[in-house]
This record gives sequence, C-alpha cells and structure tokens, in this order.
Amino acid sequence: MHPNLLKLEAAFKPSILTKLEDPLLQEHQIELWMKRDDLLHPIISGNKWRKLKYILNHALSLGSDTLISMGGTYSNHLHALAYAGKILGLKTEGFIRGEQPEPLTQTLIDLQNWGMKLTFISRSDYRLLRPYKAYNELPTLKSGQYWIPEGGAHKLALKGVEEIVSELEIAYDFLCAPCGTGTSLAGIINAAPDSVSILGFAALKNAAFLRTDINDLLLQPKNNWQLNLDYHFGGFAKTTTELMTFITDFEDKNNIPLEPIYTGKMMFALYDLITKHTFKPGKRIIALHTGGLQGKRGFTA
Repeated sequence: MHPNLLKLEAAFKPSILTKLEDPLLQEHQIELWMKRDDLLHPIISGNKWRKLKYILNHALSLGSDTLISMGGTYSNHLHALAYAGKILGLKTEGFIRGEQPEPLTQTLIDLQNWGMKLTFISRSDYRLLRPYKAYNELPTLKSGQYWIPEGGAHKLALKGVEEIVSELEIAYDFLCAPCGTGTSLAGIINAAPDSVSILGFAALKNAAFLRTDINDLLLQPKNNWQLNLDYHFGGFAKTTTELMTFITDFEDKNNIPLEPIYTGKMMFALYDLITKHTFKPGKRIIALHTGGLQGKRGFTA
C-alpha cells in the first residue's frame, strides 16, 4: 500500500459488529447484527472507502495527479473521493448528472470546498460515460488523469470490499448488503464461504440487470446469493412515509443512524422478511451498514 494511504487508514476507527436487541427479533428467534462500516470515518465511511482503497492505491502507484469520476448531486462516492483527494494531495474532477441546482446541495458545496472541479452534464451525456470502466479508457483523459467509473464500480474495488468478510469474527448464516451498482455485493460474494447465503437489496427500481453486472464481477460462478428487487420504495433515492417512519423508529431504538437510500431500505426489508417468517428460527444474520450518511441531508428540511 502507498504510504499516504496507510497514513490515512491509520486514523480510521474500528468497524464493529453490533447485535440488535428488539422484541420482534426475539419473538422470531433471529439474531440480527450490523457490521458498522459507518463508523470507519466521519466522511470516507462504509463501502465508499472499501471500494476506493485499492483504486486510490493504483492511481498513486501510477503517479496520477488528478482523479475524475461521476455522480449525482448527493453522491456519496464523489463526496468520499473529493475528501480523499484533498487529503492525498490529488486534484479531483466530477461530472454531475443534470443541471446545476440553485442553490447547490450541501454535498456539492462540500465537493467544491475540498477542491473538486464540478462539470454539470445532461442525463443523456451522463449515460454515455457509464460504459467507460478502465482507469485510462475515457477518451478526453490527459496525462496524469485517472478515471474512476460511477460509484467506484471497478474490479479493483472488489479487493477492498472483500476485506469486510475477513473481519467477521462470528459464525453467521446470512450476510446482507444494500445494492447500488452491485460492486460491494460482488466483493462480498467473492469472499464469503459457500455455506453462507448472501442477500443483496436493490436500491433502485427495475434493477434486474444488476444480476448480470454482479456475475461479471465474480471471480467464479456462485449460486449462494440472491438479489431482492422488492424494496426500492419507488426507485433510487425515492422514499415513502412508511420507510422514513421505520428509519426514525429504528434510530430511536438502536441509536444507530440510517439513511433512506441504501442501508435504511435494507433494514426495512430485513425486518419485513423476518415478520413474514422468511428466515427459520435460530438463524444469525449480519447486515452491512454501508455508511453514506451525508446523503441523508437530501431528505431533511
């Protein structure tokens, strides 16, 4: 690892396992634990750091001076990237989906404050960037510039995500994660024992295509995983009163913050599935908290 990355990671806090205590879980004889990746760092938290770790290492090893990526106006990925770039002394640029909002979102303000150059592009032009996956593939790249695909969805990201599994020190039956691009889920599937069932919960609507994307990222074919498409709540970054009420109640009971884009939807799904007796009594479930709590600012007044 590059020494600058080691120095950054040395300041991180442990990602602990927390057992949830709830009468519902006791009634159904289910153990539910959370892998608290949200605790790693106040800004570069969760799977945002996990995915960026070895991408950043590669960029630094090449002597790159500029990191370029893409995302929305509340992008957790760009938020983490801009901060990491500032700490590592790298310039950053972000292609932002859609017209420039007035006023800027707090996320975009953070990006600017950390030195990221923002370029707002149409949704159609944004879609044209998605096929570029390799660090040197974007046609407009100049010397020293390093391209990172949307959400850090790159095979180098898998190595960082796989490290989550090695940190789990208890036996478990199910390992669950929210799913955006599918990269984190693929990393977990690669690393988890075949005896464990892996459950992903899609955060966007009409996400069946992710099954192909996930399979493409697997080191070898596996059949111990599923992608649940039923808890998107209307689509990416969409919410309902039912979801927001659940998140508030969960936070009050457990003192664990959630956001409604990824982890909040997954936890709602798990509680709903437990209520419907989807899991047999005696099973132990670990749910990955993927951080990204800054995105919650888009849902509060």
